[in-house]
Amino acid sequence: MKKILAAALAAAMALSMVACSTTGSSTQGQSGNTGSNNSAQSSGGSGAYPTQNVNGIVQWGAGGGTDSLMRPLSALAEKNLGKSIVIQNMTGATGSVATQYVYDAATDGYNLLMGAENPALYDVLGISELTYDNFECVYLIGDEVVGIVVGKDSPYSSFTEIVDAAKAAPGTIKLSTTGTGGLPWEVGAFITDVTGAEFNQVPYDSDASAKTAVMSGECAFTVCKVQSGIEDWKAGDLNFLCMLSKEPVEIMKDVPLITEEYPDFEKYLPWGPFYGVFVKEGTDAAVIETLAKAFSEAGPAESYQEILGNFNINFLGYTGEDAKNYIASWRENTVNALKNSGALEQQ
Repeated sequence: MKKILAAALAAAMALSMVACSTTGSSTQGQSGNTGSNNSAQSSGGSGAYPTQNVNGIVQWGAGGGTDSLMRPLSALAEKNLGKSIVIQNMTGATGSVATQYVYDAATDGYNLLMGAENPALYDVLGISELTYDNFECVYLIGDEVVGIVVGKDSPYSSFTEIVDAAKAAPGTIKLSTTGTGGLPWEVGAFITDVTGAEFNQVPYDSDASAKTAVMSGECAFTVCKVQSGIEDWKAGDLNFLCMLSKEPVEIMKDVPLITEEYPDFEKYLPWGPFYGVFVKEGTDAAVIETLAKAFSEAGPAESYQEILGNFNINFLGYTGEDAKNYIASWRENTVNALKNSGALEQQ
């Protein structure tokens, strides 16, 4: 009997040890980590980062300008990381849903915020308490020029015609936007300041959706990035009425500058959106360095530079203090412009 009990006890202990070992290896082997607080282990405290796939959380919908830049860049960067970057589109509240999601995750480098300029203004717009000050910039890709666009069947052939129609019937001309703090909303504030025209702003979940609303006739116009609208412009489905730029856009030389119709718009120029990859503040410096290296080697790749060129993106390729200083300067200039336009209260 004693021998039987001893054998049973030994078997139970062996099974217990196997179960513990299996549980531990299963936990460490999960991919797409979205919230583990064991950041030291996950970020490579006991091994080289990354040990699992990385999540790339895009603030806007699939097919939008941000998404179109992040996917090919991630495909190149993941070759350097040795792990996949799994792209997820998380829309809502001018990108703040994705921003909050990444901030709520662990500081382990397994959740990347892939965004545009919007979080730089969240606090002053009352959208969120989070800003890019709560994140570390892994890689600042570039910035770009935007324009005023209408659909091919639009009755408007110039920006002045839209302004005149809006002034004749305030609040009736529909401007498709991506919500308060989004690119069209910001430019809409500038337009109102310069021209006095007021619009009925209709929010959509991405710049692609806002553009589609214009092409379908749901809205009269929107503010569109060159990279988001160039293919539709080439196909004749979208018409750029003017560019918010001091200099003509090389690939759209015949599109007039907004200052030709409204010279006072020059006080807001140059101005445009930017794009970058971020991690939550407090992420280990070695992890940030690994990510920055992977993206910095991917950005200058000929295939990606061709994409940036086709989309008319001004390549920056900033990391560290260069990225931080750029964002701080952009924020200061934009906040001042929004205050001057009346979109923000002067303090």
